[in-house]
Amino acid sequence: MPHKHNSARRHHIGKMKFKVTNWAEYEAGLRRRGSLTLWITPEALAGWAAPRRKTRGGQPRYSDLAIETTLTLGMVFGLRLRQSEGLLSSVLDMMGLDFAVPDHTTLSRRARTWKPSARSKGHQHVASGPIHVLVDSTGLKIYGAGQWLEEKHGVKSRRSWGKLHLAVDADSGEIIAHSLTDQETGDASQVQPLLDQIDDEIDQFTADGAYDGHPSYDAVLRHSPGVRVVIPPRSNAVEHPKAHACCQRDDHIASMQAEGRLKWQASTGYGKRALVETAMGRYKGVIGQRLRARSFLAQQTEAAISVAILNRMLACGRPKSAQRRASAGAAK
Repeated sequence: MPHKHNSARRHHIGKMKFKVTNWAEYEAGLRRRGSLTLWITPEALAGWAAPRRKTRGGQPRYSDLAIETTLTLGMVFGLRLRQSEGLLSSVLDMMGLDFAVPDHTTLSRRARTWKPSARSKGHQHVASGPIHVLVDSTGLKIYGAGQWLEEKHGVKSRRSWGKLHLAVDADSGEIIAHSLTDQETGDASQVQPLLDQIDDEIDQFTADGAYDGHPSYDAVLRHSPGVRVVIPPRSNAVEHPKAHACCQRDDHIASMQAEGRLKWQASTGYGKRALVETAMGRYKGVIGQRLRARSFLAQQTEAAISVAILNRMLACGRPKSAQRRASAGAAK
């Protein structure tokens, strides 16, 4: 239950407890996430060097695959570009491979032009049927000159943020779409860019009140005409006077007015939206709470590779939890 609706008697409400039912499998997956065992396929070795360009200009030495591999190792183990270069060099030496490793200046420059391939997009999602999509956004710190002035000289400055928008499959927990924008971009404006990355049919689309409005409903219904859109309307929302494509919003308004917000959340399954917040928590816990790159194009590359990393870690092992029964003493 939301805390604001039960603040006076919150201490009487027992906290829900869950237990992991596949702990052995999940624990093995957690260990695999930190493994240094690497496999490099013959196709990857053949594609390490950049293909020769047929137009004017300098010849690139490293392919996008080599850049992605180095950046991925650095993000997984929380290393800077120089340390990422050193890690990959030592790994290739131990494997007996005579391959050049991109230096830190090349990594910084190429991160601004890196393009994800079909293999490295990080959300090769395969669904057996319509999916339940959860959407939300979170802020990521950007360390810039403003923060340096504040730390060095105590000058007050407005902190810059990047906004990461995520779309998560409610059943698998996989991040199936993402976008990175500046802090001024509204959440509702990113509904269409996220949907453009999803090929599967959508059965239900769930988001918080920041996405409320006819444009969000229209964008989702254009993608999947039979989708059920679950977005809580604003507290002062009123039903549309004329027939509109997003009549579902009017149904939500009427349901809240008749039964209240809590019953509406239970009947619509709105509580599953917490899973996208869990994905954001995994991003900040594994990758970090700020963007390391300085330019916006490099930050977009960083976000794309980070999403691919989280999906690969999720594939190693995902916990399956079940709610524990409350004891008689705890229920009192």
